[in-house]
Amino acid sequence: MFLNKSKLGLTAIAILVSSTVMAEPETVKSEIYAQTDAAVGGITYTQNKRFIFSYHPFYNPKVKVGELLKNGDVVPFPNAQMQNAYKSDGSLKNPADYLNWVLGVRADDTGNVWILDSGQALPRTTPKLIAWDAISNKLNKIIYLPSPISLPQSQLNDLAISSKYHTLVIADEGIADGANGKEAALIVVNTQTGASRRVLQGHDSALPDYSMPIIIDKGTSEQKQLDAFIGADGIVLDNAQHWLYFAPLNKKYVYRIKMADIANEQLTDKQIGERVEQYAQKPVNGGLSIDADNNLYLTIVGERTVGVIDAKTRQYRDYTYDKEMIWPDGVSIGPEGYMYTGAAQLPLSAQLNNGKAENKAPYYIFRFKPLAEGVIGR
Repeated sequence: MFLNKSKLGLTAIAILVSSTVMAEPETVKSEIYAQTDAAVGGITYTQNKRFIFSYHPFYNPKVKVGELLKNGDVVPFPNAQMQNAYKSDGSLKNPADYLNWVLGVRADDTGNVWILDSGQALPRTTPKLIAWDAISNKLNKIIYLPSPISLPQSQLNDLAISSKYHTLVIADEGIADGANGKEAALIVVNTQTGASRRVLQGHDSALPDYSMPIIIDKGTSEQKQLDAFIGADGIVLDNAQHWLYFAPLNKKYVYRIKMADIANEQLTDKQIGERVEQYAQKPVNGGLSIDADNNLYLTIVGERTVGVIDAKTRQYRDYTYDKEMIWPDGVSIGPEGYMYTGAAQLPLSAQLNNGKAENKAPYYIFRFKPLAEGVIGR
């Protein structure tokens, strides 16, 4: 369309411009929901509204998993005995009786909290899944993930659970023992039989992009680069249990696959890889969550931000920011329509801060309102 400016007043031009340029949506406000004495990793809410989280294993915490009570206190979950590898006489417990290295925690829709123990802290143990009944407060089952399901390079980060398909899928970052993500993969577990498969190892959807380092506080005087390259990291299942979304941390794409396909034990690894779709572009991110309208939420680890990919446009935008949200990791839906995330302060740790430890308590748990409500725990 051609406009003759000489025949249009300034007011008319302004109206035309304002009607054709859409303003960027504003970010929503986060609030500090709770404070803890150590860094928070994964987060989940149970169906009976128990708030469960992992203490970030990067810091080798004494307590691996905690429960945040309504009065603000934190107690070990599922109990204090499972946080310690040693008996009172100094001898080592049976690995089934304690937690070793935990980041991923997720509640399912039947009352269980699934604790993902990567087993990589010394003394190392076989990686395992612990299903703890949070309603009757007792152990449901343990599923072990021995070699070749887990590798020496495995760092089991997060998980998604489908009751419809009796299947649980784990994102293995592939960065234990100094590895660089080349062995990253997904692990598919039948929650009824315990049968497990390692899939998509070497597939582009699981591998990091080695030209995409982690940039902390980009564009500020505090900017720094972390040359850590992390494979399959965030993972979440939509509320209809139709699509499984996942992404490497260092990658500009989120991928998805139909849950029916990845749960199908008759499909080969190659056939599963052929069914993976490139879904949307994104920044470097850690955790994933999803709401009832299939909007994806991503913790942007370098930017003190949680972003969103709108299901209608498949476009990423920043959604909420807080200057104290330093390295948000896990993100999950809770009651009353809120979404929760922590701030692990990893870039302030001595290992990632030129030997100078600037991370310190209190560590924060934030909450904010997503675009739509969702399934508690997801």
